Amino acid sequence: MHWNSVRPIAAMAGYVALCCLAIGLAIGPDRASAAELLKARLAQNLGPISGLAIVAKSKGIFEKHGLDITVSNFTSGKQCLDTVIGGGADIATTAEAPVTASAMANQPIAFVAGMEYSDLKTVVAVKAGVKTKADLRGKRIAFTAGTGSEVYTATLLKSAGLTPKDVTLVNLRPQEMLPALAAGSIDAIDTWEPHIANAKKALGEAVAELDTKDTYSETFNIVVMRPYLDANPALVEKFIAALIDAEVWMKANPDEAITVVADAVGMKRDELAPIWADYVYRVRLDDRLIEILKTHAAWRLESGNHPPGAAMPDFSKIVVTEPLRKLDPARVTLSWK
Repeated sequence: MHWNSVRPIAAMAGYVALCCLAIGLAIGPDRASAAELLKARLAQNLGPISGLAIVAKSKGIFEKHGLDITVSNFTSGKQCLDTVIGGGADIATTAEAPVTASAMANQPIAFVAGMEYSDLKTVVAVKAGVKTKADLRGKRIAFTAGTGSEVYTATLLKSAGLTPKDVTLVNLRPQEMLPALAAGSIDAIDTWEPHIANAKKALGEAVAELDTKDTYSETFNIVVMRPYLDANPALVEKFIAALIDAEVWMKANPDEAITVVADAVGMKRDELAPIWADYVYRVRLDDRLIEILKTHAAWRLESGNHPPGAAMPDFSKIVVTEPLRKLDPARVTLSWK
């Protein structure tokens, strides 16, 4: 081959190489970042209470923070935390009840952030004649054992000057309460949304909501195992940062947020919208969280629902503030710190 023929080929090869280099520079970092996403497994209670995590996943916020989060959905926070303790997931969304149970069992858990809280509520059958908390005397009240519903019920009765002996307590799952109330086998239900709204919608004027505001708020939180946190501090920090961004996005786009969460949990949008304000989404570590944890732990000690020899946990050794404090110190307002 003559040199005059080689030169155009060489020039073309050089041009192609330069193009490839330019393309590589343009798309290389994105591809590299995609390959370098930190992977974690999230055990999630699939309900509006997990709204921040749902939005972070649905809107690609986890990926923006360098995370590849695989989600497994469960019907309770207890299942989520049990899965993490058993090694089947890395991060759990969970309420205070599983946290206190695990703490009293000396599981090496790390409570790294609260992300939501909402009041538990009471709906009564109108024919039962319950107008005030004190009117619950002698009534049949449905609750869910081992959850915030049980602690709420105990707190509600105490605030009304009643004891469990003054009422008939019926242990039901939340989804079993509406049929029982409709059938007349119970007079009241103590539970969380959306089951309260569902009962009011289904039974209409046959039921009424009792005024129990601020009696007991259930929290929803992020918990990992301490060894996992020690081995993956950057990942946990990125996860919490994504939740903060999800919170900001939800507050800026409430209408779309309702749609995203409703679609994810299988609710009709017009059923979630009226109770949306009941879910207080905020990533934080504050004294209110600790008081709820202590209230739940105290209930376990009083009721005997705890491992042998258990004592009030030292929550300052269970709640880990460093990841959230590094991201936004204003979100950590614990009086012990």
